[in-house]
Amino acid sequence: MIASVDGRIDCQMTEQIEGGNEYYEALDALACPSMLMGRVTMQMHYALPEPFTTTDTTPIGCEAYHVATKSAAYCVGIDTHGSLKWGENEFDNQALLIITDQNCPRSYHDRLTEQGISWIATGESGIDLHRAMECLRTIFGVERLAVTGGGHINGAFLEAGLLDEVSFMVAPGIDGRANMAAAFDGIADKHRPATKLHLYSVKQLGETVWMRYKL
Repeated sequence: MIASVDGRIDCQMTEQIEGGNEYYEALDALACPSMLMGRVTMQMHYALPEPFTTTDTTPIGCEAYHVATKSAAYCVGIDTHGSLKWGENEFDNQALLIITDQNCPRSYHDRLTEQGISWIATGESGIDLHRAMECLRTIFGVERLAVTGGGHINGAFLEAGLLDEVSFMVAPGIDGRANMAAAFDGIADKHRPATKLHLYSVKQLGETVWMRYKL
């Protein structure tokens, strides 16, 4: 993640304060060919503006998956209820792969299949992230995955204990606006203890500081 000094991650804001191409330099150095993003981030950067709609809301109702193509790299999107609509089935040579829960309409998965888009449906009420990651590894061969936001999906992975490393970049600027997402956000348990990290790498890229932590 790249954030302002106050930890906010709004993309338009970070683009204003990032000096150059530091974020993608760091992402390349991490050697994670596949990336995962939450619904809001996928909507912002990849999905079509209009949402997916259907008259048949019958849920898929069971854990299932579809392998449209085997790829060395995937662009993985979390779309719990099947609301995103797609115009392409790959981005930047990464095959698109969508993860939903089992309450998502079957018609949504049928549409993905028609478009040549891979998908996983797991979790009876909300996505089972542990099973989704197991499916990514065992079915699609994903061995190393970068979780690249937004704040709520980062928080969900943190809460589920699924992060091995935090790669965090601080760009030279301050946001300060109220109610803007932080790099980790949305955890409902107010009594959850803070997560301790072990700092093992610090690097300066222009005026941006790149820190890497182990959990």
